[in-house]
Parts: sequence; C-alpha cells; structure tokens
Amino acid sequence: MEVSGKHRLLVHQLDKDDVCNLRQCEDQALDSDRSSTRQRLTLTVCILLTEMGERLTFYSLIANVILFAKSHLGYEDVDATTINQVFAGIVYIVPIGGGFIADSYAGRFKTIVTSAIIYPIGIVFILAAAIDFSDWGAEDVSESGKRGLFLTGLSLIAIGSGGIKANVGPFGAEQMEPLGKDAIKSFFNWFYWVINVGAFMAFTGVSYVQQEVSFVWGYFIPLITMVLSLIIFVSVQSKYLQTEPKGSILSTAFSICDQGCCKEPPEPNPELPEGSENEMLARAKISFGGRHQDHLVNGVVSVIKVIPFCVLFILYWTVCFQLSNTYFVQGTRMDVRLGDGINVPVAAINISNTFIIIILIPVVDRCLYPFMQRIGKPLSYLKRIGIGMILAALSLFIAGYVEIERKELMKEPGGTHIQVLAGKEYNASSLSIFAQVPQFALVGISEIFASITGLEFAYNQAPVAMQGVLTGLFLASAGFGNFLSTALLLIVKDATENDPWWGDEINDVKMENLLFLLGGLMLTNVLVFCIVAHFYSYQDPNKFEEDYDDDEEDEEEDMDRDASLTKVDENRRRAPGETTRLNSNHYGNIKSYTTNLPFDQSQ
Repeated sequence: MEVSGKHRLLVHQLDKDDVCNLRQCEDQALDSDRSSTRQRLTLTVCILLTEMGERLTFYSLIANVILFAKSHLGYEDVDATTINQVFAGIVYIVPIGGGFIADSYAGRFKTIVTSAIIYPIGIVFILAAAIDFSDWGAEDVSESGKRGLFLTGLSLIAIGSGGIKANVGPFGAEQMEPLGKDAIKSFFNWFYWVINVGAFMAFTGVSYVQQEVSFVWGYFIPLITMVLSLIIFVSVQSKYLQTEPKGSILSTAFSICDQGCCKEPPEPNPELPEGSENEMLARAKISFGGRHQDHLVNGVVSVIKVIPFCVLFILYWTVCFQLSNTYFVQGTRMDVRLGDGINVPVAAINISNTFIIIILIPVVDRCLYPFMQRIGKPLSYLKRIGIGMILAALSLFIAGYVEIERKELMKEPGGTHIQVLAGKEYNASSLSIFAQVPQFALVGISEIFASITGLEFAYNQAPVAMQGVLTGLFLASAGFGNFLSTALLLIVKDATENDPWWGDEINDVKMENLLFLLGGLMLTNVLVFCIVAHFYSYQDPNKFEEDYDDDEEDEEEDMDRDASLTKVDENRRRAPGETTRLNSNHYGNIKSYTTNLPFDQSQ
C-alpha cells in the first residue's frame, strides 16, 4: 500500500513539539505497562504465599492424624486410619461444591475469603481437643467430648480447604492473564512448587513438634499460619482482578445431557457432514434444532469420553493415600532412633516423596520428555499415566517386602524395642524407618507421570468452558480413592478374621498380604487402563477453538440479520420521501468516509 499525498502532507507538518509529545506518551505508556506488570507480580506473590501457608497448615494437620487419634482420643489403628481416609476423601470432593458456588453465586474472591475464615475455626476445635484443661486448673473435656471436637474441626477444615482448593489456582491465573499465556504457565509452575514447600515444612518441622514436643503447639502453629495467610490474601484485595459469577457450566452440562439423551435422533442437516446427526448428544445442538451452541455440546461430549480415565484413577489414588495410612502405621513399628535421644518423626518420611517430586519435575520435563520426542518415541499423556500407575503398584510390592523383613528382624535377638511416640508406646522392629524411603519415593515418581499428567490431560482434552468441570472430576476421583481405600481395608479385615491381614496391631497380622493384594489390584487396573487407552482418540484443542469461533460467527450473523430486518421494518413504517432521504444520507456518509481513507484502497 502507498500513503496518499494528503496523509503524507500531514506527516510532514508534524513539528518537533509534536514528536516530543508522541515520545513522551510512549514513555508514559511504557512506564504504565511496567507498573502494571509489577502490580500483577505483587498480587501473584501474595496468592502464592497464601497457598503455601494454606498447604503448610493442611499438611501439618494431616501429618499425624493417626498418631493424635491414637494417643489423645483412644482410637485404635483401624478406626484412626478410617477417620484419616474419610477426611482426605471429603477434602477432595468438596472442591466441586466450592467451584460451583464461586461460579454461580459468590465469585472466587469471596469464596476463598469465606473458606479461609471457616478454616481456622476448625483448627480451634482440634486445638481444643488437644488441650488438657486440667493443667489450667479447670475440668478436662471427656474423651467422647474431645472426639466430638476433633471430628467437628475436621469437618470445618474440609469445607475451608475444599473452598480454597477449587478457586485459588484459577484466581491466581486470572491475575496473570494481562501478561499473557507464558505468565500463566509460569504461575502454575510456581503454584505447584509452593505447595511442595508447604508440605516440606509441615512434614519436617511441624510434625516433629507434634510427635516430640506437644500436639497443642503442633496445632497452634498451623492456626497462626492460616490466619497469616488470610491476612496476606485480603491485604491487596482492592488490586485484584475479579470477574462476576456468570453461572456454572454444570447446570448447562446437565441440560445438554437431558436434551441430548431424552430426545429422538434429529433429522440430518444438509449443511453438515453425513452422519453428524448420529454423534453423541447431537439432538442438543442448535444445528439440529437443540437449545445449546454446538461447541458447548462438543465440550460435554469430550468430558464424557474422559470420564472412564477419571474412574480408573480412583484405584491409583487409593495407592497414593497409603502413604498416610498403611505406610504410616508401618512406620510407627519401625526404628525411628537417630542417636543421642533424637527421633525421626514418622510423618517426616513423606519428605522423600516431596523431595523426589521437586527434584525430578524439571529433569523429566526438560530432559526425558524432549529426549523421547527426539528419538521418535514421544510419551503421550496416556503413556505417561500408565507408567505412573505401574510405579505405584511397584511401591506396594516393595512395601510388602519391607513388612516381611520388618517382622523377620523382630524374631531375632535384639530385633525389637519399645519406642514412645507422642506419649504412646509401640513395640517396634529394629529395622530403620529409612527402609521405607524407596516405597515413598516410587509414589512420588509415579505422581510426576500420573498425577501431574492427569491434570494436564484434563485441561488439554476439554474446551475452556469445561476445563473446570473435568478438573473437578479429576480431583473427585482422589476423594473416591480414599473412600475405596477405607472400604477395602474394612473388607479385608472382616474377610480375613481367622488369619488377619489388617488389624489394630500390625505385628500380629499379615499386612504384607494386604499390600500385595493392593498391588495386584493396581496391576489389573493398569491392564484395563491400557485397553481403554487403546480405543481413545485424542481431542484436538485447536478444534475446540474453531468450534467456538464458528458458533460465535453464526451468532453474530444471526444478530446482524435480525438487526437488518428490524431496520427494514422501521423504513417501511416511514414515509416514502423520508426513507429516500435516509438512504441518501447513509450513502453520502459512506462516500465521505471512503474518500478520506488515509490509504489508497486500490493497492
């Protein structure tokens, strides 16, 4: 294109002052951008600190739930483990409700703040259950009363944690949107990192205080960290980008399923490829006379196709949560002594899980995956998940072997000793608790391949509008994994009553058989997973965007057509002369506009 003479003359007429003003405006705009970037980063740091504090609080509370329930509340191993698993299961299911409330009614910020207020109230209940009020000259709470306080506190914490878990990640990403997609990706990397930092501090410092000093101080610390997290989060509330709740996609998804499943197959649409009317939920599409845009229906279909994988993840999570259940109970009967009166907190072995994740994530992401890509054998999402599941099964077999060795050593002279953990005596093997490191580390490696990839898979295989739903289903599978673990342990306990595999004193049962059983079930789950994965066709994310753009264009065309029809109706209602003058003026405006364009449109 060539610049017209008139436009070129205007350029030459700019004097030095005008150029200076332009440069000044550019500098001001650049400074404004820099200031906005700094503000976005400051907000992100506040959100990350909030998440780290909340995760520190959460892992401090669950690190020694079994130990506290046994030493202070009179529960035995089976009941304490059941409480721990049910609590963890609820924590992973509540986010579905937290996301729904935020999307439909309250918005993310208000939901996070409300949840963060409920959270410390729950901690106060647990702290009250840990306090011996007789030391203060008052009558102590009965054991049943303490149990009530404890269970009430866990319920409130589950609500608070679930409301935060569902919204703080998306809320943080929302603050980074003005800085682009790379900034959002960087946020999620740091988000996962601070989660593990919080877990690391909980399993090393706070769990030691709980086991070796006092549960009162051990629960007071997470109370303080949660209150500080809330203060940090609300301190910059006026600067946050906040979107108003626009209604949850869940209600739309249910409506699509209702219309798509309950109606007769639609008539073929000549404008669409042959056979399109036979696609899943086609009856709900606007293109086939339905009420919903085609891209929304396609999104629901994509979620339905991924649901089988969410179901197969349930048993995987059952294995992962053995870290805080059977693995923890096993650790209480192993040698925690380091010498000079120093004991290793049983929960601290979780560090091997957290540490391996922090170390290997960049190695796998930057080295292994690119290397496999270069040699022509890329690891797809489902291949990675399958590898993670196999590693989880291997962890169980190693744990079973450790259990055999633990009890064999107890038969030898000097192979046992009495150790006191949180004021309760345990008959422990002389096998070091560090023998558990491989089984914990394998679960950590499996999480890199299965858990992290599973979240990425959920985001990649659904359009933006349905990503929250699919992520919620993925998290819910973790909750159901806890419930399945509870059911399996209770079933095994009752089914093996004559030759027990699980019970209140694992020194008297064959827990290795239970671990081998779970490992076998996991391998069977992997086999089914491979079959389902073989028949799965990956969804193209670009296709989601194309479908959305097509629907938007169709909607705009419909709006333009309606507006044109409205204009015609108005003209018809006018006098003939008036209509002529209107059209003449309209044409004159168009002519005036085109003759004053700065570029020659013929070029």
